[in-house]
Amino acid sequence: MARIPESQQKVRFYQTGTFTVGNRLLDEAQRTVQASVGRANAIDSGHRACQGCGEALGARYALDAAMRASGNKLVAANATGCLEVFTTPYPETAWTLPWIHSLFGNAAAVGAGIAAALKAKGRDDIRVVAQGGDGGTTDIGLGCLSGMFDRNDDVLYVCYNNQAYMNTGVQRSSATPPAARTATTPVAGAEPGNAFGSGKSVPLIAMAHAIPYVATASVHDLHDLEYKIERAMGFRGARYVEVFVPCPLGWGSRPGDTVKLARMAVECGLFPLLEAVDGDLVGVTKIRRRTTVADYAALQRRFAHVLTPEGKGQLDALQAIADRNISRFDLLETAAGGAT
Repeated sequence: MARIPESQQKVRFYQTGTFTVGNRLLDEAQRTVQASVGRANAIDSGHRACQGCGEALGARYALDAAMRASGNKLVAANATGCLEVFTTPYPETAWTLPWIHSLFGNAAAVGAGIAAALKAKGRDDIRVVAQGGDGGTTDIGLGCLSGMFDRNDDVLYVCYNNQAYMNTGVQRSSATPPAARTATTPVAGAEPGNAFGSGKSVPLIAMAHAIPYVATASVHDLHDLEYKIERAMGFRGARYVEVFVPCPLGWGSRPGDTVKLARMAVECGLFPLLEAVDGDLVGVTKIRRRTTVADYAALQRRFAHVLTPEGKGQLDALQAIADRNISRFDLLETAAGGAT
């Protein structure tokens, strides 16, 4: 029998481990929200996000999962930033759920106020999500967020971390990685880019508050992201999920590399995926195929200077941060013989 040319072979319906969004090849019980015709489409067509925007993906995935978990009874408070600007150009909106725009730094407080109002009305069936970028979360909004954690308000806060103030011109935030070029950390001087030893980790700060649930997720792993959002919705009280969302405009990356970069950030160790309950670490996502920080940085113009001979010291320091994360959170799979 003649061999069928590979280009003419039919699709094999057993590849359940692919990166296909939604993965309709899986059994219905294992499919993501995005593979379901019943998804909420929380962010509908017509928004004005940049091509390849990781935040648009992250918000769509997170809010659709939260809508399913709440039976479509969800209210969202949104900080000022890219997500607010590209989804609500006056007088239009791309949101299909009750949504309120707050100030840059008080989305957590507004979410807490909505939750308090619902509690006063006896409506425990309606849930609340507050959301913002890393600027409105890690910097401007940290006080309101800490207050929400301290009071244990019944709000899920989702931070879409693209590592700078992208909407206002790519300025540095406290989530900007060391050595990264931004408008306020130019490639100049003896140590170009963002300074080492600066910034903060809000997931670890949230864990220090011992709130019911904390997690990190990434747009490259849809199953994991949806699982963590739905698990967060299963708790009452304050919850925090930080989603890694590459920004092609601010990072100087290709729009088509957004998901690839999100995966590489996790697999080089710079952005660990973890879960914590009541302040205790309960799980991490092991690295499937370890990559290097150099390979990750090579796809972004914001790190071009660390790939030169003069930048080797900075590159080594970035790799050391990734290695420390891998060791601290035990991110590598251990082989049967004990080797990693």
